[in-house]
Amino acid sequence: MTVRVVLADDQQLIRTALRMVMEEIDDLEVVGEAATGEEAVTLTEELRPDVVVMDIRMPQVDGIDATRRITAGPTDTRIVVLTTFDDDDYVYGALRAGASGFLVKDMALDDIIGAVRVVASGDALLAPGVTRRLIQDFAARPGPAPNRRDLRGITDREREVLTLVGSGLSNAEIAAELCISVATAKTYLTRLLTKLDARDRVQLVITAYEAGLVSVG
Repeated sequence: MTVRVVLADDQQLIRTALRMVMEEIDDLEVVGEAATGEEAVTLTEELRPDVVVMDIRMPQVDGIDATRRITAGPTDTRIVVLTTFDDDDYVYGALRAGASGFLVKDMALDDIIGAVRVVASGDALLAPGVTRRLIQDFAARPGPAPNRRDLRGITDREREVLTLVGSGLSNAEIAAELCISVATAKTYLTRLLTKLDARDRVQLVITAYEAGLVSVG
């Protein structure tokens, strides 16, 4: 199966570099490029790509608003945010808007390609170390505390798993922590996705934080 990709970035150099790499890979096809968030939304509506690689900082409509509009629509297109994480204050907002993960612009190109494939397969890309940093970064900002999510309907064991997901643990690490198999950890994750109506692992991380399960510090 070929993954159809739209590249959205106001820097043509970034788009060109990514396109050149993807053109050499059999299972990836760049079907469009956008220099603004508005163009990204329009192209997604027209082309229905599998993945949009979305920059956050773009003129007119930024990547967060574009992501929100795309994920709120009827399309199954998934969004990967492209960011300079050390400088951006908007990564959490993009994930909350429905992005399935994010890439850092100085990542190795092979890692970026791998990330696009992961998200296209229906999974979310949020490295454990980045998860912890993201939650800590968000929690440290001034503002009201998040509303506590109602987690009625999940079991005590599922709550444990959700807490570990929110803390940035991988499936293998969750399995080791709870002395269960990786397959069982995946089963719990699938149940949580269904019960909490979450699109992917990223939304489970956000839910764990909003429910007060994640200890930040």
